[in-house]
Amino acid sequence: MILSRRHFLHRSALTSAALIGAPAIMRYSALAADNPILLGALHDQSGPLAASGTPMVYALNLAVEEINAAGGLIGRPVKVIHYDTQSNIQMYSQYAQQLALKDKVAVVHGGITSASREAVRPTFDRFKVPYFYNVLYEGGVCDRNTFCTGTTPAQTVEKLVPSAMKKAGKKAYIIAADYNYGQITAKWMTKYVKDNGGEVLSIDFFPLDVTNFGPTISKIQAAKPDLILSALVGGNHTAFYRQWASAGMKSQIPIASTTFGLVNEPSTLDAAESENILGAYGYFEELDTQASKSFVEKIKKAQPNTPYISELAAATYEGVHLWALGVKKAESIDRMKLIEALEGGISFDGPSGKVLIDKATHHTTRNAFLAEVKDRKWSVLESYPDVKPLDTASVCDLVKNPNDTKQYVINL
Repeated sequence: MILSRRHFLHRSALTSAALIGAPAIMRYSALAADNPILLGALHDQSGPLAASGTPMVYALNLAVEEINAAGGLIGRPVKVIHYDTQSNIQMYSQYAQQLALKDKVAVVHGGITSASREAVRPTFDRFKVPYFYNVLYEGGVCDRNTFCTGTTPAQTVEKLVPSAMKKAGKKAYIIAADYNYGQITAKWMTKYVKDNGGEVLSIDFFPLDVTNFGPTISKIQAAKPDLILSALVGGNHTAFYRQWASAGMKSQIPIASTTFGLVNEPSTLDAAESENILGAYGYFEELDTQASKSFVEKIKKAQPNTPYISELAAATYEGVHLWALGVKKAESIDRMKLIEALEGGISFDGPSGKVLIDKATHHTTRNAFLAEVKDRKWSVLESYPDVKPLDTASVCDLVKNPNDTKQYVINL
Protein backbone atom coordinates (compact mmCIF):
# COMPACT_ATOMS: atom_id res chain seq x y z
CA MET A 1 0.00 0.00 0.00
CA ILE A 2 1.39 3.41 -0.97
CA LEU A 3 1.61 5.89 1.90
CA SER A 4 -1.24 8.34 1.68
CA ARG A 5 -0.86 11.96 2.65
CA ARG A 6 -2.98 11.31 5.73
CA HIS A 7 -0.88 8.31 6.77
CA PHE A 8 2.37 10.22 6.30
CA LEU A 9 1.13 13.18 8.36
CA HIS A 10 -0.09 10.90 11.12
CA ARG A 11 3.17 8.99 11.34
CA SER A 12 5.24 12.16 11.30
CA ALA A 13 3.12 13.73 14.04
CA LEU A 14 3.41 10.68 16.30
CA THR A 15 7.17 10.62 15.92
CA SER A 16 7.56 14.35 16.44
CA ALA A 17 5.40 14.53 19.57
CA ALA A 18 8.00 12.61 21.52
CA LEU A 19 10.80 14.99 20.63
CA ILE A 20 11.99 18.36 21.90
CA GLY A 21 10.88 21.13 19.54
CA ALA A 22 7.91 19.06 18.40
CA PRO A 23 5.89 21.98 16.93
CA ALA A 24 8.70 22.94 14.54
CA ILE A 25 9.27 19.32 13.53
CA MET A 26 5.56 18.80 12.96
CA ARG A 27 5.40 21.86 10.73
CA TYR A 28 8.37 20.55 8.72
CA SER A 29 6.81 17.09 8.39
CA ALA A 30 3.50 18.56 7.30
CA LEU A 31 5.25 20.72 4.72
CA ALA A 32 7.14 17.70 3.38
CA ALA A 33 3.97 15.61 3.16
CA ASP A 34 2.22 18.44 1.30
CA ASN A 35 5.05 18.37 -1.25
CA PRO A 36 5.52 14.74 -2.28
CA ILE A 37 7.80 13.61 -5.08
CA LEU A 38 5.50 12.43 -7.86
CA LEU A 39 6.41 9.17 -9.59
CA GLY A 40 4.44 8.47 -12.76
CA ALA A 41 3.67 4.89 -13.76
CA LEU A 42 2.26 3.42 -16.97
CA HIS A 43 1.39 -0.28 -16.91
CA ASP A 44 -1.14 -2.58 -18.54
CA GLN A 45 -3.49 -3.78 -15.82
CA SER A 46 -6.15 -4.83 -18.31
CA GLY A 47 -6.11 -6.22 -21.83
CA PRO A 48 -3.94 -9.04 -23.24
CA LEU A 49 -0.81 -7.95 -21.33
CA ALA A 50 -2.43 -7.59 -17.91
CA ALA A 51 -0.81 -10.78 -16.59
CA SER A 52 2.56 -9.12 -17.18
CA GLY A 53 1.62 -5.60 -16.12
CA THR A 54 -0.14 -6.42 -12.84
CA PRO A 55 2.93 -7.89 -11.07
CA MET A 56 4.94 -4.89 -12.30
CA VAL A 57 2.49 -2.62 -10.49
CA TYR A 58 2.78 -4.71 -7.31
CA ALA A 59 6.58 -4.56 -7.50
CA LEU A 60 6.59 -0.80 -8.07
CA ASN A 61 4.25 -0.27 -5.12
CA LEU A 62 6.44 -2.45 -2.91
CA ALA A 63 9.55 -0.44 -3.79
CA VAL A 64 7.79 2.86 -3.07
CA GLU A 65 6.47 1.55 0.24
CA GLU A 66 10.00 0.56 1.24
CA ILE A 67 11.38 3.96 0.24
CA ASN A 68 8.70 5.79 2.22
CA ALA A 69 9.09 3.51 5.22
CA ALA A 70 12.78 4.45 5.27
CA GLY A 71 11.92 8.16 5.43
CA GLY A 72 11.21 8.99 1.80
CA LEU A 73 13.66 10.90 -0.40
CA ILE A 74 15.32 14.22 0.45
CA GLY A 75 12.81 14.70 3.26
CA ARG A 76 9.75 14.06 1.09
CA PRO A 77 7.46 11.07 0.57
CA VAL A 78 7.08 9.48 -2.85
CA LYS A 79 3.57 9.45 -4.30
CA VAL A 80 2.62 7.25 -7.25
CA ILE A 81 0.37 8.53 -10.03
CA HIS A 82 -0.59 5.48 -12.00
CA TYR A 83 -2.53 4.98 -15.21
CA ASP A 84 -3.81 1.68 -16.59
CA THR A 85 -2.75 1.75 -20.23
CA GLN A 86 -5.07 -1.19 -21.02
CA SER A 87 -2.65 -2.82 -23.51
CA ASN A 88 -3.45 0.09 -25.84
CA ILE A 89 -0.75 2.20 -27.51
CA GLN A 90 -3.05 5.23 -27.84
CA MET A 91 -3.56 5.14 -24.06
CA TYR A 92 0.21 5.18 -23.59
CA SER A 93 0.54 8.32 -25.71
CA GLN A 94 -2.38 10.03 -23.98
CA TYR A 95 -1.26 9.26 -20.44
CA ALA A 96 2.39 10.07 -21.14
CA GLN A 97 1.40 13.62 -22.03
CA GLN A 98 -0.84 13.82 -18.98
CA LEU A 99 1.97 12.74 -16.66
CA ALA A 100 4.40 15.21 -18.18
CA LEU A 101 2.17 18.25 -18.63
CA LYS A 102 -0.67 18.01 -16.13
CA ASP A 103 0.68 15.86 -13.31
CA LYS A 104 4.23 17.21 -13.70
CA VAL A 105 5.86 14.07 -12.33
CA ALA A 106 9.56 13.86 -11.44
CA VAL A 107 10.08 10.51 -13.18
CA VAL A 108 8.13 7.85 -15.08
CA HIS A 109 8.46 4.08 -14.80
CA GLY A 110 6.50 1.98 -17.24
CA GLY A 111 5.83 0.40 -20.58
CA ILE A 112 5.84 -3.28 -21.49
CA THR A 113 6.06 -3.74 -25.25
CA SER A 114 8.73 -1.95 -27.23
CA ALA A 115 5.91 -0.30 -29.17
CA SER A 116 4.66 1.24 -25.94
CA ARG A 117 8.16 2.45 -25.06
CA GLU A 118 8.61 4.12 -28.42
CA ALA A 119 5.17 5.72 -28.13
CA VAL A 120 6.12 7.51 -24.89
CA ARG A 121 9.88 8.02 -25.07
CA PRO A 122 9.74 11.06 -27.41
CA THR A 123 7.21 12.72 -25.09
CA PHE A 124 9.42 12.33 -22.05
CA ASP A 125 12.46 13.49 -24.04
CA ARG A 126 10.59 16.57 -25.22
CA PHE A 127 9.31 17.57 -21.80
CA LYS A 128 12.48 16.48 -19.98
CA VAL A 129 10.97 13.85 -17.71
CA PRO A 130 13.42 11.03 -16.82
CA TYR A 131 12.07 7.68 -18.02
CA PHE A 132 12.78 4.14 -16.76
CA TYR A 133 11.91 1.22 -19.04
CA ASN A 134 12.14 -1.80 -16.75
CA VAL A 135 11.58 -4.57 -19.28
CA LEU A 136 13.69 -7.09 -21.15
CA TYR A 137 13.72 -5.99 -24.78
CA GLU A 138 15.47 -6.15 -28.15
CA GLY A 139 18.19 -3.65 -27.19
CA GLY A 140 19.63 -0.65 -28.97
CA VAL A 141 17.93 2.36 -27.34
CA CYS A 142 20.50 5.11 -26.86
CA ASP A 143 18.94 8.03 -25.01
CA ARG A 144 20.38 9.95 -22.08
CA ASN A 145 16.90 10.66 -20.73
CA THR A 146 16.02 6.94 -20.70
CA PHE A 147 17.27 4.12 -18.46
CA CYS A 148 16.66 0.52 -19.60
CA THR A 149 17.01 -1.83 -16.63
CA GLY A 150 15.86 -5.13 -18.16
CA THR A 151 17.99 -7.63 -20.05
CA THR A 152 19.06 -7.30 -23.68
CA PRO A 153 19.74 -10.05 -26.27
CA ALA A 154 23.47 -10.01 -25.45
CA GLN A 155 22.56 -10.99 -21.90
CA THR A 156 19.95 -13.68 -22.60
CA VAL A 157 19.53 -14.64 -26.27
CA GLU A 158 23.28 -15.12 -26.52
CA LYS A 159 22.96 -17.76 -23.77
CA LEU A 160 19.67 -19.27 -24.92
CA VAL A 161 20.42 -20.00 -28.59
CA PRO A 162 23.63 -22.06 -28.23
CA SER A 163 22.11 -24.01 -25.31
CA ALA A 164 19.05 -24.86 -27.40
CA MET A 165 21.16 -25.78 -30.43
CA LYS A 166 23.38 -28.03 -28.35
CA LYS A 167 20.29 -29.82 -27.09
CA ALA A 168 18.33 -30.03 -30.36
CA GLY A 169 20.40 -29.35 -33.48
CA LYS A 170 21.53 -26.61 -35.83
CA LYS A 171 18.44 -25.95 -38.02
CA ALA A 172 16.17 -23.34 -36.47
CA TYR A 173 12.73 -21.97 -37.34
CA ILE A 174 11.95 -18.54 -35.83
CA ILE A 175 8.45 -17.32 -34.91
CA ALA A 176 8.04 -13.82 -33.49
CA ALA A 177 5.62 -10.99 -32.77
CA ASP A 178 5.20 -8.56 -35.66
CA TYR A 179 6.48 -5.32 -34.18
CA ASN A 180 9.91 -3.97 -33.31
CA TYR A 181 10.56 -6.36 -30.39
CA GLY A 182 9.88 -9.48 -32.43
CA GLN A 183 11.47 -8.18 -35.62
CA ILE A 184 14.72 -7.09 -33.97
CA THR A 185 14.92 -10.07 -31.62
CA ALA A 186 14.57 -12.34 -34.67
CA LYS A 187 17.69 -10.63 -36.07
CA TRP A 188 19.58 -11.38 -32.87
CA MET A 189 18.37 -14.99 -32.90
CA THR A 190 19.60 -15.29 -36.49
CA LYS A 191 22.98 -13.83 -35.55
CA TYR A 192 23.50 -16.26 -32.67
CA VAL A 193 22.31 -19.25 -34.71
CA LYS A 194 24.87 -18.40 -37.41
CA ASP A 195 27.58 -17.61 -34.84
CA ASN A 196 27.14 -21.15 -33.52
CA GLY A 197 27.30 -22.84 -36.92
CA GLY A 198 23.58 -23.14 -37.48
CA GLU A 199 21.01 -22.24 -40.14
CA VAL A 200 17.68 -20.39 -39.94
CA LEU A 201 15.17 -22.10 -42.21
CA SER A 202 12.45 -19.47 -42.00
CA ILE A 203 11.17 -16.50 -39.95
CA ASP A 204 7.43 -15.91 -39.47
CA PHE A 205 5.93 -12.80 -37.84
CA PHE A 206 2.50 -12.50 -36.24
CA PRO A 207 0.41 -9.48 -35.16
CA LEU A 208 -0.44 -9.48 -31.45
CA ASP A 209 -4.10 -10.36 -32.10
CA VAL A 210 -3.37 -13.60 -33.98
CA THR A 211 -4.66 -16.77 -32.32
CA ASN A 212 -4.75 -19.25 -35.23
CA PHE A 213 -1.36 -20.84 -35.86
CA GLY A 214 -2.54 -23.83 -37.89
CA PRO A 215 -1.05 -22.73 -41.25
CA THR A 216 2.28 -21.91 -39.60
CA ILE A 217 2.43 -25.28 -37.85
CA SER A 218 1.94 -26.93 -41.25
CA LYS A 219 4.81 -24.84 -42.66
CA ILE A 220 7.06 -25.84 -39.77
CA GLN A 221 6.21 -29.51 -40.25
CA ALA A 222 7.18 -29.22 -43.90
CA ALA A 223 10.44 -27.40 -43.13
CA LYS A 224 11.53 -30.02 -40.56
CA PRO A 225 13.71 -27.82 -38.30
CA ASP A 226 15.61 -29.15 -35.31
CA LEU A 227 14.19 -26.48 -33.00
CA ILE A 228 11.77 -23.58 -32.71
CA LEU A 229 12.98 -20.18 -31.48
CA SER A 230 9.99 -18.18 -30.25
CA ALA A 231 9.62 -14.46 -29.60
CA LEU A 232 5.83 -14.51 -29.48
CA VAL A 233 4.25 -11.93 -27.16
CA GLY A 234 1.08 -11.68 -25.09
CA GLY A 235 -1.90 -13.78 -24.12
CA ASN A 236 -3.20 -14.30 -27.66
CA HIS A 237 0.07 -15.85 -28.81
CA THR A 238 -0.12 -18.43 -26.03
CA ALA A 239 -2.46 -20.26 -28.40
CA PHE A 240 0.56 -21.35 -30.46
CA TYR A 241 1.84 -23.59 -27.66
CA ARG A 242 -1.55 -25.28 -27.23
CA GLN A 243 -1.95 -25.83 -30.95
CA TRP A 244 1.64 -27.07 -31.27
CA ALA A 245 1.00 -29.73 -28.63
CA SER A 246 -2.39 -30.65 -30.14
CA ALA A 247 -0.69 -31.23 -33.48
CA GLY A 248 1.57 -33.79 -31.82
CA MET A 249 4.68 -31.69 -32.39
CA LYS A 250 5.65 -30.98 -28.79
CA SER A 251 7.61 -34.21 -28.41
CA GLN A 252 9.19 -33.96 -31.86
CA ILE A 253 10.69 -30.45 -32.09
CA PRO A 254 11.78 -28.59 -28.93
CA ILE A 255 11.11 -24.90 -28.27
CA ALA A 256 13.33 -22.19 -26.82
CA SER A 257 11.77 -18.80 -26.18
CA THR A 258 12.77 -15.27 -25.18
CA THR A 259 9.23 -14.50 -23.96
CA PHE A 260 7.57 -17.71 -22.75
CA GLY A 261 6.46 -17.30 -19.14
CA LEU A 262 5.90 -13.54 -19.19
CA VAL A 263 2.14 -14.07 -19.23
CA ASN A 264 2.29 -16.98 -16.79
CA GLU A 265 2.25 -19.72 -19.44
CA PRO A 266 3.88 -22.50 -17.36
CA SER A 267 0.98 -22.49 -14.90
CA THR A 268 -1.85 -21.63 -17.32
CA LEU A 269 -0.92 -24.28 -19.88
CA ASP A 270 -1.13 -28.00 -19.27
CA ALA A 271 2.14 -29.64 -18.27
CA ALA A 272 2.23 -31.51 -21.58
CA GLU A 273 2.08 -28.18 -23.45
CA SER A 274 4.86 -26.42 -21.54
CA GLU A 275 7.23 -29.16 -20.39
CA ASN A 276 10.91 -28.70 -21.33
CA ILE A 277 10.51 -25.31 -23.01
CA LEU A 278 13.78 -23.44 -22.57
CA GLY A 279 14.03 -19.79 -21.51
CA ALA A 280 16.62 -17.23 -20.43
CA TYR A 281 15.89 -14.14 -18.35
CA GLY A 282 17.41 -11.80 -15.83
CA TYR A 283 15.15 -13.23 -13.12
CA PHE A 284 12.94 -16.22 -12.31
CA GLU A 285 10.55 -16.39 -9.36
CA GLU A 286 12.08 -19.77 -8.53
CA LEU A 287 15.59 -18.39 -7.86
CA ASP A 288 16.87 -19.99 -4.67
CA THR A 289 18.37 -16.92 -3.03
CA GLN A 290 17.33 -15.09 0.12
CA ALA A 291 16.84 -11.82 -1.77
CA SER A 292 14.54 -13.47 -4.29
CA LYS A 293 12.57 -15.40 -1.68
CA SER A 294 12.04 -12.25 0.38
CA PHE A 295 10.89 -10.29 -2.69
CA VAL A 296 8.39 -12.98 -3.71
CA GLU A 297 7.14 -13.38 -0.14
CA LYS A 298 6.48 -9.64 0.25
CA ILE A 299 4.53 -9.36 -2.99
CA LYS A 300 2.47 -12.49 -2.40
CA LYS A 301 1.71 -11.47 1.16
CA ALA A 302 0.35 -8.16 -0.07
CA GLN A 303 -1.25 -9.65 -3.20
CA PRO A 304 -2.01 -13.37 -2.66
CA ASN A 305 -3.47 -13.78 -6.16
CA THR A 306 -0.57 -12.19 -8.03
CA PRO A 307 0.37 -13.83 -11.35
CA TYR A 308 3.86 -15.23 -11.87
CA ILE A 309 6.59 -12.82 -10.76
CA SER A 310 8.91 -12.56 -13.75
CA GLU A 311 11.88 -10.42 -14.74
CA LEU A 312 9.43 -7.63 -15.57
CA ALA A 313 8.42 -7.30 -11.91
CA ALA A 314 11.94 -7.75 -10.56
CA ALA A 315 13.41 -5.16 -12.94
CA THR A 316 10.61 -2.73 -12.06
CA TYR A 317 11.36 -3.09 -8.36
CA GLU A 318 15.08 -2.67 -9.01
CA GLY A 319 14.50 0.25 -11.36
CA VAL A 320 12.54 2.21 -8.76
CA HIS A 321 15.25 1.61 -6.16
CA LEU A 322 17.98 2.65 -8.63
CA TRP A 323 16.08 5.88 -9.28
CA ALA A 324 15.74 6.47 -5.52
CA LEU A 325 19.48 5.96 -5.03
CA GLY A 326 20.07 8.49 -7.79
CA VAL A 327 17.84 11.05 -6.07
CA LYS A 328 19.64 10.47 -2.78
CA LYS A 329 23.05 10.87 -4.39
CA ALA A 330 21.99 13.99 -6.28
CA GLU A 331 20.12 15.32 -3.24
CA SER A 332 17.66 16.58 -5.82
CA ILE A 333 15.01 15.54 -8.34
CA ASP A 334 16.46 17.97 -10.88
CA ARG A 335 16.67 16.04 -14.14
CA MET A 336 20.33 16.64 -15.00
CA LYS A 337 21.52 16.24 -11.43
CA LEU A 338 19.65 12.93 -11.27
CA ILE A 339 21.05 11.70 -14.59
CA GLU A 340 24.61 12.59 -13.62
CA ALA A 341 24.17 10.82 -10.26
CA LEU A 342 22.83 7.69 -11.95
CA GLU A 343 25.77 7.72 -14.36
CA GLY A 344 28.18 7.70 -11.44
CA GLY A 345 28.25 3.94 -10.95
CA ILE A 346 25.06 3.44 -8.92
CA SER A 347 24.11 -0.15 -8.22
CA PHE A 348 21.39 -1.94 -6.26
CA ASP A 349 21.31 -5.43 -4.79
CA GLY A 350 17.85 -6.68 -5.72
CA PRO A 351 16.00 -9.99 -6.13
CA SER A 352 18.00 -10.80 -9.28
CA GLY A 353 21.34 -9.90 -7.69
CA LYS A 354 23.51 -6.83 -8.22
CA VAL A 355 22.25 -4.43 -10.89
CA LEU A 356 24.69 -1.73 -12.07
CA ILE A 357 23.87 1.18 -14.39
CA ASP A 358 26.26 1.41 -17.34
CA LYS A 359 27.22 5.05 -17.92
CA ALA A 360 27.77 4.85 -21.68
CA THR A 361 24.52 3.10 -22.58
CA HIS A 362 22.10 3.67 -19.65
CA HIS A 363 21.48 -0.07 -19.61
CA THR A 364 22.42 -2.40 -16.77
CA THR A 365 25.07 -4.96 -16.07
CA ARG A 366 23.17 -7.74 -14.34
CA ASN A 367 22.89 -11.50 -13.84
CA ALA A 368 21.26 -13.78 -16.42
CA PHE A 369 19.76 -17.23 -15.91
CA LEU A 370 18.92 -20.20 -18.15
CA ALA A 371 15.96 -22.40 -17.17
CA GLU A 372 13.52 -24.96 -18.50
CA VAL A 373 9.94 -25.75 -17.56
CA LYS A 374 9.50 -28.78 -15.32
CA ASP A 375 6.10 -29.69 -13.86
CA ARG A 376 4.67 -26.25 -14.74
CA LYS A 377 7.49 -24.36 -13.02
CA TRP A 378 10.87 -23.07 -14.11
CA SER A 379 13.92 -25.09 -13.14
CA VAL A 380 17.04 -22.92 -13.24
CA LEU A 381 19.89 -24.68 -15.05
CA GLU A 382 22.64 -22.06 -15.30
CA SER A 383 23.54 -18.69 -13.81
CA TYR A 384 25.67 -16.08 -15.57
CA PRO A 385 26.92 -13.32 -13.25
CA ASP A 386 27.47 -9.67 -14.14
CA VAL A 387 26.65 -9.87 -17.85
CA LYS A 388 27.15 -6.58 -19.70
CA PRO A 389 24.62 -5.14 -22.18
CA LEU A 390 27.10 -5.47 -25.04
CA ASP A 391 24.56 -5.27 -27.86
CA THR A 392 24.30 -1.51 -27.33
CA ALA A 393 27.85 -0.72 -26.21
CA SER A 394 29.33 -1.08 -29.69
CA VAL A 395 27.13 1.66 -31.17
CA CYS A 396 25.83 3.66 -28.20
CA ASP A 397 28.13 5.99 -26.30
CA LEU A 398 26.26 8.65 -24.37
CA VAL A 399 29.53 9.92 -22.93
CA LYS A 400 30.73 10.95 -26.40
CA ASN A 401 27.26 11.64 -27.82
CA PRO A 402 25.01 12.80 -24.96
CA ASN A 403 22.34 14.14 -27.33
CA ASP A 404 21.78 10.80 -29.07
CA THR A 405 18.15 9.57 -29.00
CA LYS A 406 18.31 6.74 -31.56
CA GLN A 407 17.50 3.09 -31.34
CA TYR A 408 20.25 1.14 -33.07
CA VAL A 409 19.30 -2.06 -34.88
CA ILE A 410 21.60 -4.97 -35.69
CA ASN A 411 22.55 -5.33 -39.35
CA LEU A 412 23.02 -8.90 -40.55
